[in-house]
Amino acid sequence: MAGHDINYLAVSGVLSQLGRAGGVPYAPANILADFAGGGLMCAFGILLALFERTASGKGQVVQNNMVDGVSYLGSMMRYARKSNLWDRPRGQNLLDGGCPWYDVYQCRDGAYMAVGALEPQFFRQLVQGLELSETEMFAQREVRASWPAMREQFRLRFLEKPRREWESIFDGTDACCTPVMDMQELEEDGYDQKLPIHLQMSSGLALEDGHAWTSPGLSPGTGGLDILHHWFGWKMGRDLKVTGGGLIKTDTSKL
Repeated sequence: MAGHDINYLAVSGVLSQLGRAGGVPYAPANILADFAGGGLMCAFGILLALFERTASGKGQVVQNNMVDGVSYLGSMMRYARKSNLWDRPRGQNLLDGGCPWYDVYQCRDGAYMAVGALEPQFFRQLVQGLELSETEMFAQREVRASWPAMREQFRLRFLEKPRREWESIFDGTDACCTPVMDMQELEEDGYDQKLPIHLQMSSGLALEDGHAWTSPGLSPGTGGLDILHHWFGWKMGRDLKVTGGGLIKTDTSKL
């Protein structure tokens, strides 16, 4: 039965949790099931198998599927349904757009600011930056029925200034209020992908300048011969042959 990211999200239950209240479930491109539940989980499984090999000396088959992978990533939402964190329909909970101080707001110039002021100390700085009444906002914060009114106040206030002005107001504060950057402006500003993980004892291979925005891609098998020779000393013709478009290990004489 064929499927793609959106289908794996659907049958895992995760898709039903994503989207605005009153709207249809919304799939965030193919990031969750394909890349996270599939690719990243598989890479993690390979690392676990290599770690086990250091103790047992044995290799093993790593099995991974995207439905179980993305379902695991969605465990928090599943468990939170039994608490007041996520016990309401889609789009009406604390972290899915239901909460006024964890949402995205449009500015006067059509750009957006992202708000994630969950903790009281961060919420206070958000309210101060918006120049709203702390007493009134904290009172509304504790009463869910008051959230729509608070959201409307936030919406109208953000519409008063362009994004750049809001950036300058919240820059350096702990209001958890940041600009929503689009890909084009990041590229124009010279952003380059950095290493996502740094290890103290070993260095990673950094991307070349500019490669955050263009990639030649890889054809199937690219670099495979070099890797097999580096790892095992195998060479084409002596140890390997091409059969049906794939590399096959040949039997070599031990005499």
